[in-house]
Amino acid sequence: MRARSTSGSLKLALMGGAAALVVQSHGALAQDGSETIMLERLTVEAESGDILVQDGYVARQDRIGSKIDTPLAEIPQSISVVTQDQIEDQKPRTLNEALGYTASANPNGYGFDSRYDAFYLRGFPAHYNSIFRDGLRQYNGPSAWFKTEPYGMEGITVLKGPASSLYGVSGAGGIVNIVTKRPKDEQFREVEALFGNNDRYQAAFDFSGPVNDEKTILYRMTGLGRLSDTDLPGYSDDKLYLAPALTFKPDEDTKLTILSEYSQSVTGSTAFFYNPTYGTASDIYSGDPAWNDFKNKQGRIGYEFEHRFNDLLTVRQNLRYSAVDSDLKYSGFCTDPDELEYYNCEYPGRSWGHYKEKTKNFVVDNMAQFEFDTGPVEHTAIAGFDYGWSDYDAHSARSYVSVEDIRSAPFSFAGSQETSQYGVYLHDQMKWNNWTLFLSGRHDWVDTKSVDYLERETNQTDREFSGRVALSYRTDWGVIPYANYSTSFSPNLGFVYDGVTNERRPAQPTKAEQIEFGVKYEIPDTNAVVSAAYFDISQKNGVVLDGTFDDAGNQRQRQLDLSSRGFELEANASFDNGFGLIASYTYMRMKIEEGLPGTVGNELSSTPNHIFSLWGRYDFQEGALAGLGLGAGVRYVGESYGDDQNTFKNADRAFVDAAISYDFGARNPELDGLMLQVNAKNLLDTRKQICTVGNCYLDEGRSVFGSLRYRF
Repeated sequence: MRARSTSGSLKLALMGGAAALVVQSHGALAQDGSETIMLERLTVEAESGDILVQDGYVARQDRIGSKIDTPLAEIPQSISVVTQDQIEDQKPRTLNEALGYTASANPNGYGFDSRYDAFYLRGFPAHYNSIFRDGLRQYNGPSAWFKTEPYGMEGITVLKGPASSLYGVSGAGGIVNIVTKRPKDEQFREVEALFGNNDRYQAAFDFSGPVNDEKTILYRMTGLGRLSDTDLPGYSDDKLYLAPALTFKPDEDTKLTILSEYSQSVTGSTAFFYNPTYGTASDIYSGDPAWNDFKNKQGRIGYEFEHRFNDLLTVRQNLRYSAVDSDLKYSGFCTDPDELEYYNCEYPGRSWGHYKEKTKNFVVDNMAQFEFDTGPVEHTAIAGFDYGWSDYDAHSARSYVSVEDIRSAPFSFAGSQETSQYGVYLHDQMKWNNWTLFLSGRHDWVDTKSVDYLERETNQTDREFSGRVALSYRTDWGVIPYANYSTSFSPNLGFVYDGVTNERRPAQPTKAEQIEFGVKYEIPDTNAVVSAAYFDISQKNGVVLDGTFDDAGNQRQRQLDLSSRGFELEANASFDNGFGLIASYTYMRMKIEEGLPGTVGNELSSTPNHIFSLWGRYDFQEGALAGLGLGAGVRYVGESYGDDQNTFKNADRAFVDAAISYDFGARNPELDGLMLQVNAKNLLDTRKQICTVGNCYLDEGRSVFGSLRYRF
């Protein structure tokens, strides 16, 4: 492990997007007035280690697999973790980028599009119902999505395959749990300035530590401000992000942590390129720079409470309220024949749209944990009840005349939906000698009231049981084989179009089941873990985009029956000599079992059979190069079909990333905590088209940015 940042008395002030450095002397301590002793450098990490325990690129323990603090290697299900060190080394700008080196995750289906965190897990769309934050589901509306700021995370845990037996509403491919930065019980202060191409200017800060000497009150305040353009005209990437957090620990058995966020962002509202023919993306950008703002305001506040009564019983309650307010000003070309005729729009004339949507969510999870023995079997069991509520409504306007016309165009109702979900669950984690058995069961009740754009109301009630049975065995030499069977259940927000009548209707709940076999290996006396898994997932009523657009400008969704079969390999390591490694490979075939005519038996569009990634970093520990860090990675995405009819293919592609950093404190104690880093995404400027359900997008070109960070 390298020393990532250290204490010192250097002060960094960020003013107007620039850094001003004031260096004060620091370093040697006199023992007796004549002999000087250099103290060993102290490592200061950004992660709290509260929920997610990690060491370099290797995660050791988390609650995501069982809602219990459990070593990840002992959870009999495939789990990947993006650690804090990986986030700092690779500098992802979005959640999609953060998942780029994760097995079975595919964030490449829509080319360059920073508006949404849209990605796939084991071939299944995961952006609507599979994103969790701190163990609670993060609800998204049709367009009012929560946008994740990577600087506010201390890690990401990806639980592969169905997980509804513990977490309720979630997708077949798994869940992505974002771990928020939490208060630390030691002082941590960080400021950072970042500059990059496309006039990217960003300043960030992260302060944490105890409020009182007893360390019973801890705080954390994280913030970021950014002004940036992109390669696309009129498409910005601006953001303000503030995330205060507070922890109360009156004793060792009681803890309350309050987590909150307010952010507002402005990106471009159109990321699409004009498609002159089916299956072809041109270099003509569809957006109108004069009408291209996507304004997103979001906030969340909640808490995590825990109290341990005795050796038998611990209770927890996690609660959060959140809201998103989205305002999209988008545009495009009139290309649809019906659109051209109905609106008298001369080809290739332009259309403009205005769409507003608000989403409000509340979720609370109550659980009791019991630890007891029955003979030689050790039990850690939980019983829980959770409740979730979500509500969205939308309004839209459209013009085929001009920007001036759309500015004053009246809004019309575009739909609304209110959902209430109740769930009860039981989980027992049993250990006997080297065996671990998981038994999980849950029942959900979901009531949904939907109103379509014609103001027709539909009420729907869904009830379903989901479960998991999983078994693992730890051998004496560190190899842990496992097997599991799990199911998922997910009522869906929004509307879909019926495959037979083509009428708009509320989406039916999605159900899935998985069989998985795998093996994990913790290499003895080494901070390294390797794993392999085979999976077979069948899904009913999966929601996918179909490539056509409704009157509000939203891409229509349909429901298909899908199956995903494949295997994945993954390795994470951080060695004492300064070398770190992340590697993954996934082979998968995503098949349409039931869908529109001409698609049954085909592969789902933009789901490649092969995905490979490799990242390595080396930090020089000694000699003249001490403090220098070099990192490089490659992300390979294999061929895939461009539409569900499988009439044409997307070419394979490889993206090369690189990083170089210098820790000034490695050779000069007076500069302890100061680090300069330069990152390059898609270094070789690979830019190809990627088509999903027949709509074609373009990859983002090369981006380079440098950052200057100081921890003190």
